[in-house]
Amino acid sequence: MSGKRSIFEDVDAGQRQTAPRGGVIDAGRRGARRGIRLWLMALFALVAVMIAVGGLTRLTDSGLSITEWKPVTGALPPMDQTVWQEEFDRYRAIPQYELLNKGMSLAEFKAIYWWEWGHRQLGRVIGLVWALGFFGFLLARQLPKGWTGRLLGLGALGGAQGAIGWWMVSSGLGDGMIAVASYRLAVHLGLAFVILGLIAWYVMALGREERELMQARRGREGRLFGLSTGLMHFAFLQILLGALVAGIDAGRTYTDWPLMAGGLLPPDMMDLAPWWRNFFENPGTVQFIHRVSGYLLLAFAVVVWLRGRRSAHGVTRGAFTAMFAVLVLQMSLGIMTVLYIAPWHLAIAHQFVAVVLWVLILRARFLSQYPRATSIRGGTA
Repeated sequence: MSGKRSIFEDVDAGQRQTAPRGGVIDAGRRGARRGIRLWLMALFALVAVMIAVGGLTRLTDSGLSITEWKPVTGALPPMDQTVWQEEFDRYRAIPQYELLNKGMSLAEFKAIYWWEWGHRQLGRVIGLVWALGFFGFLLARQLPKGWTGRLLGLGALGGAQGAIGWWMVSSGLGDGMIAVASYRLAVHLGLAFVILGLIAWYVMALGREERELMQARRGREGRLFGLSTGLMHFAFLQILLGALVAGIDAGRTYTDWPLMAGGLLPPDMMDLAPWWRNFFENPGTVQFIHRVSGYLLLAFAVVVWLRGRRSAHGVTRGAFTAMFAVLVLQMSLGIMTVLYIAPWHLAIAHQFVAVVLWVLILRARFLSQYPRATSIRGGTA
């Protein structure tokens, strides 16, 4: 006969307590989510710097100073005077030297050479950081389930970007060319923003557990997600148009605002033949399209922002407000860049804020898809 038991005694106190098991989602390979996220953040920073360096390379007319594509051996710069002279002789054989820089000294050539060499070297560093991170996590079997293809895809896009970079440079080596083709520059910059956007999205996704994301998606704001997706596409189009403007220095052609050469429309908008060339090579037409697209983007952003303010989640509302504030700043910078004839510091600031705006649009879109629940006390779940 058992003795009396206290009413405060735990039932089955003698048995070992076991921690509750997770669900099916937790059963999958979690991987080193935090480590991968930090690695992706480093890649993001490098790609953002790469975009800025690319912009400065364009503004200093340095992009054609290296006339060959040597992905491996090109990592070493000229090491003696003889090699420097060989590089300079190759540059003097292209149209940009004859038409734009004839009489340039070797010392002046070195200044533009280092810009392009640094741009290409940074691309190699990005490729190396990606390879070390990806294969390191892969061999350690620390890649989360379902992420191998996504992270491998980033490396493939990076490799494609290098090839497109040379495709762009080669367009400036042909007869009569003093710069790269603007549409190829737009492709090159556009892919850089695609890569940057994917990295940012992956960083946001890895910042929360899979089960948390699945739970958050139940509160998905479909209408807001659709609007932010449209805004993302519109902003990407504006980035491409900005690249066309930069590619032909259209921002330094018409420097009054809101008019262009004193009128609503620039003169000679369809002056080139065949007609389609005006949309890529006519400075007035290209800048006019970029301006009008900017006005339409701002109008659409107002609609998206007003809809975002009605979100049930405070973090989401804040994300859309931040996005809209930076968009207004970006438009102001664009106007100042035109009025001051595109000085390099304003042009680079305009490009850098475009990166910030791009990420903020993606963040607002992400929170529309995976909102953070707000507690009664105002915190986030």
